Amino acid sequence: MTDTVAHHGCQESGMKENGYFKKGSNPFAQTGRSKLQNQRASLNQQIIKQMRLRAGAENLLQASTNGKVREMVLLELSFVNSNLQLLMEELETLNSSVEIYQEVKDTYSIPLIPLGLKETKEVDFSVVFKDFILEHYSENGSNYEEEIADLMDLRQACRTPGRNEAGIDLLASYFSQLGFVENRFFPPSRQMGIFFTWYDSFTGVPVCQQNISLEKASILFNIGALYTQIGTRCDRQTKSGLENAISAFERAAGTLNYLKEAFTHTPSYDMGPAMLNVLTKMMLAQAQECIYDKIVLPGIKNEYFSLLKMAQEAAKVSDVYSVVYQAMTQMPVKDNIPLLWSSMAQVKLYHYMALANYFVAVALLDHQLSPDCDEDLHEKILTQLYDCMPEGHLPLSLLKNHDNRKSLGKSHLRKAIMGHEDALRIYNLCRDLKRLEILQEILLVSHKRSLDKYSLCEKKEDFFDYIEAPEINSKTEQKSEIVVPASIKMKVRDLFQKLGPLSVFSAKQRWTAPRKIHISPENENLGFTLQGGSPVNVKSVNPMCMAATEGLKEGDFIVSVEDVDCKWKSVSEVMKLLKENSNKEFDMKVISLVENTLSMPNKSATYCGGLPKTYSMICLAMEDKRNLKTTKVTKKLSFLSWGMKNKQKAASTISLPSTVADAPQSSKPLSATFEMTTNNSALY
Repeated sequence: MTDTVAHHGCQESGMKENGYFKKGSNPFAQTGRSKLQNQRASLNQQIIKQMRLRAGAENLLQASTNGKVREMVLLELSFVNSNLQLLMEELETLNSSVEIYQEVKDTYSIPLIPLGLKETKEVDFSVVFKDFILEHYSENGSNYEEEIADLMDLRQACRTPGRNEAGIDLLASYFSQLGFVENRFFPPSRQMGIFFTWYDSFTGVPVCQQNISLEKASILFNIGALYTQIGTRCDRQTKSGLENAISAFERAAGTLNYLKEAFTHTPSYDMGPAMLNVLTKMMLAQAQECIYDKIVLPGIKNEYFSLLKMAQEAAKVSDVYSVVYQAMTQMPVKDNIPLLWSSMAQVKLYHYMALANYFVAVALLDHQLSPDCDEDLHEKILTQLYDCMPEGHLPLSLLKNHDNRKSLGKSHLRKAIMGHEDALRIYNLCRDLKRLEILQEILLVSHKRSLDKYSLCEKKEDFFDYIEAPEINSKTEQKSEIVVPASIKMKVRDLFQKLGPLSVFSAKQRWTAPRKIHISPENENLGFTLQGGSPVNVKSVNPMCMAATEGLKEGDFIVSVEDVDCKWKSVSEVMKLLKENSNKEFDMKVISLVENTLSMPNKSATYCGGLPKTYSMICLAMEDKRNLKTTKVTKKLSFLSWGMKNKQKAASTISLPSTVADAPQSSKPLSATFEMTTNNSALY
């Protein structure tokens, strides 16, 4: 896909070295993947529109007592629910369009399943960040317009990443940048009034929160999804292509598993623990399938040991898909997973088990135990193939007896034929699978091969010499593993590093407004000593010096000397500045840290389009119940307390602050809907 989204302050020929201004893919490119993402975005908008209509109709139904009105509302609700069902089916069809993501050259490989990217709405950081910089950092927010624009451009580019390593790096750089942004602009005691909206990739239901963790989790999900799309795009007819596919799916599993462990209680179903667990298993299964393809790629030798080895490799693929299918059929995943995905997993578990039985059958039927063979080795391999031998048969006697060996081989062939027939049956039952003609062709060829082999050795009297084939033990020379990609912990430069070292100048720290200290050196003696790194702080102050009379105290941080920013300067650099000005009067600015009185963080309400309550909403409800219980036993409040209570009631319901006993209340009236009355970080 072509890259056309340019970024603020970045020329085409001279992009910044830190890589923040990598461009995303052209959202208007007429490729199959772009069309799918555009259709997904359109469906998301239609779904949220229908959900708003349904919410309004349900509210009217509860409020109205007029019979005719209620009848009309019920009729409207039935139409809205029908439209929603149709839109959900269209979204499921998009998630089932796996053929779009496959490698064009890959004409004879079973299709793999990619994940679609989550869609989001645009976010404007400029006004909120400028106000916070002025309020919290006492700097002019206009000086950071370029940095804010770069951050917004980076986020916009992340909405259309390229399906390659550059796209992964783009998402990873934004994810790492969000860590700095969270520490700089999102204090734990208040909400910022910035709403992040992301759409569920399976249901299309929007989730809106002020919590930046939703943004970070969604970007992580898209990193995992992009790895799956890279894996499906790899050329599986070459060894290097298969190795790249294995690596991509293992990293996708690692990313999704990291998301599950690092971000608990996510309000979106596609990022819930149950769904992420299924997706992780599915990616590992697809990686194992690619490992099987890599082993098969040079060709399978028609030898006893090679055939039994491939049988166990195929059985391993069948086993992992069996685990995936069982997980997909459990609630609540079953209701949201596309039917094509569960059907594909079921087809593959039957197909690969049928292949395992076919390989064992060929090994037993075509290769007899000759006098020059190593009997002990043959016996050992056959013993490892089964958990238990067929009843009444020993491994070595079974290998030496031609009739018993042939009977067991035919039994494996019958199981192979039944497995292929089950796979074809599941294929024909799923409407979306029928679009994958290559899958049907592979299943038919494998089925015909087993039938032809069975017809060559079939005899009427063999019915009385039936031996039941045991289950084949799975074994692999390379097991797929969860690999957490290094890109998740990519090192990036803080866009807002001009604000100062993060250890001091962060949203959770509070300090006084910068104070100007006028210095008039006496005999080149400033009267104070310095220590520390960036920023430098005052170690000791002579109480008789002029700096002390101006208000300099021990522990103060020096932020500037004669308008030269000193936040990132070392002790030696600050001392050099002071010596340069020691022969004249000069001014320096200092700040003093204020001890934080940490309160419980505000609970952010979550809009999830009328679906059952999310974890955050349940927490809010539980908190409300606790408050109700406490208000029943508390004594009558004083007049001043009632005034504080009324102020809290006037706050927006979007964010509910937790009250702390004797917490200072701001006398300033609310100037905006999202301003908190417990805004301690605004006090210097």
